[in-house]
Amino acid sequence: MTLRIRGVALPEREERTYWIDGETLRTVPPARAAAKQVETVVDGGWLLPGLVDVHTHPGTEDPDTPFDEALLRRHLSAHRDAGVLLVRTPGTKGRMPGWVDTEPDLPRVRSAGRWLATPGRFFPGVGRDIEEGELPEAAVEEATASSGWCKIIGDWRWDEPAVPLDVMRAAVAAVHAAGGRVAVHCQTAEGSRNAVLAGADSLEHGMHLDPELLDLMAAQGTALVPTLSAFARSAERWQRREPSVKRSHWLDGWRGTLDNVRLAHEAGVTVLAGTDSFPCGTVAAESERLAQAGMPADAALGAASWTAREWLGLPGLIDGAPADLVAYDKDPTAVGASGTLGRPKRVILRGRVVR
Repeated sequence: MTLRIRGVALPEREERTYWIDGETLRTVPPARAAAKQVETVVDGGWLLPGLVDVHTHPGTEDPDTPFDEALLRRHLSAHRDAGVLLVRTPGTKGRMPGWVDTEPDLPRVRSAGRWLATPGRFFPGVGRDIEEGELPEAAVEEATASSGWCKIIGDWRWDEPAVPLDVMRAAVAAVHAAGGRVAVHCQTAEGSRNAVLAGADSLEHGMHLDPELLDLMAAQGTALVPTLSAFARSAERWQRREPSVKRSHWLDGWRGTLDNVRLAHEAGVTVLAGTDSFPCGTVAAESERLAQAGMPADAALGAASWTAREWLGLPGLIDGAPADLVAYDKDPTAVGASGTLGRPKRVILRGRVVR
C-alpha cells in the first residue's frame, strides 16, 4: 500500500501532493505505486513537518524521581499524540536506552546525555557531578555517548558566580573539536554572557541575557531556547511573594526574557520552542507564547516545526525527507486558530499513520 497526502504545505503555503515510500517522503509517485493500491490518507487542509520540542526531559518528572524507561515511553507517547515527532532531551538523569531513537511508534530523539554540574550548580546527585577542571573531558564524553549533544549547567543560584568563562570556553572548544554541540543552562547575566562568549550552540532559558549579545549569537549560530511556558508558571508564583531583592531580580529577568524573544528574532538569532515542563506534548502552547512575545506567527510556528527540524539536522517536507508530518483542517497560524497546533487531525511518523 502506498500512502498519498494532499494539502497546503508550510512554510511555503503551496498546494502539494506527497507519496510515502516506506519511511521516506516523495514528491513524485514511487515506481511501485502504479502496481499497488494507493490510499489517500490526507486530502486537503494544512501540512507541517512533524512538530519538535527542543527542550524536554522525558523519563523523569522531578529531582527526586529516578529515570524510568516505562515513564520515558509514556512521555514520548504523549509527545507523539500531540504531533511532536522529534525531541531533544538536553540533560537526563541517566543515559538514554539504545532503543530510544528507533522505536517505530515513538518520536525521534536527540539526547544530550547527563547534565554536567560543577560544584554548587545543580540539584545534588541529579546530574553528573564534576569539578570545573573536569568539564571539558566530561563534556566530550557525554556528547560522544549520546546524539552528539552535551548539556552544561552554566549557572545556578542568582547571587552566585557562573562557570568561569575560560572553563566554559575550554569545554565548548573540546566538544566542537570532537564534532559535537553544546547546550548551556543559564539564568543569570554572567551565565548567559559566558555561554555566548564561549560559542555555545544553544542557550537554554537565557534569563538576564544582555540584548547587546544578540548580534554575536546570530553571527556564530547560537540559538535561544527561552522555555517561556515553564517560566510563566514560576512568574505567577514570584508575583505573589513578598517584595525582596531576589523577587525583583527574578521578575526583571522574566520581563527581559520576553523582550529578548522579539529582539533575538529581529537580530537573526534562531529562536526555538522548548517546554521544559510537564505534561509532555505541549510544545504548541510554547509556540503560541513565542508569538505572544513578539515573533511573527510563521516564525513562532517554525520554531516548533521546520526551523527546529533543520537546526537538528532533519529536512522539512521535501523529496527524500523522513515521512514525519502532521495535518490540520485549518491554518494553525490563522487569527482565531489558537489551540489548533496541538490538535492535529492526522499524525504520520516514519511513514505510518499513528493517529
